[in-house]
Amino acid sequence: MLHRPKVSRAILAIMCAMSFIMYLDRVNLSAAAGLIRDDLHLSNTHVGLVFAAFAYTYTICQVIGGWVSDRFGAKLTLVTCASIWIVATVATGLAGGIVSLFCARMLLGIGEGAALPAQARALTNWFPSSKRGFVQGLTHSFSRLGNAITPPFVALLVAYSSWRASFFVVGALTFVWVVVYAWYFTDNPRKHRHMTAQEEAELPPAGKVVVEKTGEPTPWRRLLKRIGPTMLVYFCYGWTGWLFFTWLPTFFMHGRGLDLKSSAMFSAGVFLSGVVGNTAGGVISDRVLKRTRNVVAARRNVIIGAFLGALVFLAPVMVVKSLPVMAACMSLSFFFLEMTIGPVWAVPMDITPKHVGVASGLVNAGSAVAGIFTPIVFGLVVDRTGSWTLPFAGSLGLLAVGIVATFFMRPDIPLDTTTTSDDLENRGELEFAGRSRR
Repeated sequence: MLHRPKVSRAILAIMCAMSFIMYLDRVNLSAAAGLIRDDLHLSNTHVGLVFAAFAYTYTICQVIGGWVSDRFGAKLTLVTCASIWIVATVATGLAGGIVSLFCARMLLGIGEGAALPAQARALTNWFPSSKRGFVQGLTHSFSRLGNAITPPFVALLVAYSSWRASFFVVGALTFVWVVVYAWYFTDNPRKHRHMTAQEEAELPPAGKVVVEKTGEPTPWRRLLKRIGPTMLVYFCYGWTGWLFFTWLPTFFMHGRGLDLKSSAMFSAGVFLSGVVGNTAGGVISDRVLKRTRNVVAARRNVIIGAFLGALVFLAPVMVVKSLPVMAACMSLSFFFLEMTIGPVWAVPMDITPKHVGVASGLVNAGSAVAGIFTPIVFGLVVDRTGSWTLPFAGSLGLLAVGIVATFFMRPDIPLDTTTTSDDLENRGELEFAGRSRR
């Protein structure tokens, strides 16, 4: 008889697959941007505007999508979102000019806008606080794996067909994922048909889980006040992150004079470092939490260290001439930048499991706002100055701002009026309370 894996592991695998496919959908435009630019006769500024089109609707739909996932559950939200991805991805492959390309990317932003907040809602229900850094880091590492695979994948399809084929193939892959997810996933883990009593004991306490939906009104003012510093931190992350996601393959192709195959391999190498960084950041955050019982040390301190590493290794890119040294510095910088993902995304889960969809949407909106500006600024600076490294100067400044902003994050103070002993223990508050009574 075949041994069935734990349901929670299968759910985590499905969420990892979602992150992977979502970034295939998103980054295939970046990987093919050089070819699309030449084929459709676009300037670098035009390409930057098309990159930013995704972020316009993506930003707006973060909070809306988070609210929808809190009210109607992750399952319905993600099935709807992924269906929109399919249409938008195929439409990108059919685009004949800047207008149709721009509209297709805006549609993709609508579909993907609610995806990560809904994923956070699902993970909060399925995994306890002690594993939140790890599961967030792991799922996001698969998105970076999508980043890494997309450039060589597009190069291969171009060799046998055209850049348009990559969008049609990814659209079909997304359809397969939607079918599997809709069949297997449940918002309430305790109602899953394969759930065992042993595995149920490992789930978050029933009182903490917002099953299927919450009917309580969203405390917008308190939530914005509490989540605001994390939004700023994620904006600072997003400025550099979006620069990598949108312009990196074109940077190697046109900025360093490489052909499509070589630029794809260098881009894949940089993005693979992010796969490792995502997982490492989540694992380190959870281990610090387990050892110290201090959620501030586990989230905030890890983010600060990661930002410092990203800044230190990005600085040489401004001056080095050697391509291997530049690629190595960019890889190390991206590794540390991606270490912030697990602890950052764990913060909304720590602060408010009840409204985690909206809270996660607000945090991701911070990065999405950066995504509106950084691709356009990069293209404008390159067109005006001819320098492909000067745009990184803004990244260095915002990484420094991110370090300062991180000190204002308070993942140890819950938003919800009721907390469990598990919450308090993870924040180190039981120990403090005990000392106070003595």
